[in-house]
Amino acid sequence: MQIKGILIPIGGNEDKGIETKERYHLEFIEEGILARVAKECGGCDRSIAVIPTASSIPDEVMDNYIRAFDRLGCTNVNIVDIREQKDSEDRQNIATIEQADCVMFSGGSQSKIVQKIGGSTIHNILLERYKNEKIVIAGTSAGAMCMSTEMISGGSGKEAFIKGAVRMKKGMGFMSNLVIDSHFITRGRFGRLAEAIARFPEFLGVGLAEDTGLVIKNCNTFEVIGSGMVILFDPSEIRHNNEKLLKKGMPMSISNLKTHSLANGDRFDIEERTLKVTPSDKAFMV
Repeated sequence: MQIKGILIPIGGNEDKGIETKERYHLEFIEEGILARVAKECGGCDRSIAVIPTASSIPDEVMDNYIRAFDRLGCTNVNIVDIREQKDSEDRQNIATIEQADCVMFSGGSQSKIVQKIGGSTIHNILLERYKNEKIVIAGTSAGAMCMSTEMISGGSGKEAFIKGAVRMKKGMGFMSNLVIDSHFITRGRFGRLAEAIARFPEFLGVGLAEDTGLVIKNCNTFEVIGSGMVILFDPSEIRHNNEKLLKKGMPMSISNLKTHSLANGDRFDIEERTLKVTPSDKAFMV
């Protein structure tokens, strides 16, 4: 089935959990990425809905988003302030989501997004519109990680490749063929994403560096945007994976896990596993 919506997951640009930092820096606020978000939804005159549910300081984040989009000339920016589950059934919030050309999820805790929005009227509207309309659904850090069906909800990124180091939950289900991790380079989350892929080898693992994102179209092809790198884990040709055999806390091993490092402008087809790397104009099998 042809998917008409566009997903833009972004890797964030600062550490989480330090509120004084979040207060002064809106994640990924780099004009290149924000401008691309505005472009993909049709331009700065389009309606943008910001959902700060994941953040521990939603009021400050809301103000930062409004100022950031204002700098780009985007004046039709609306806040969908969901702090409790009941807010996902609020008539005004529902109307805003129904009319939005772009919906932007902030960073914070991806579990908050799922707990307060998952399964709600707003969630169902987003799923339906994503399938049938050219709506942009963007998100940074937690807002990116929640996009997948199987979502990383926590766990140490700096431990060795140990079974149980990553915690998984059901996500928002916009993408069923990816597992996404953010702040991938600065937080050393190689082992965390590798375990997630060992547990779900039918998916592609995506590690997003800060100030870096993807523009995903038709729920399959994506282009890398931003200044950092994207690490892909492709498990399609794994020869050894002992995840199912081990007890929690034991070191794991996996062999023939393909790894790709991509940068701005590179493109990838998830279904075909084909890669087009800038400046080459020829796709090749990987």
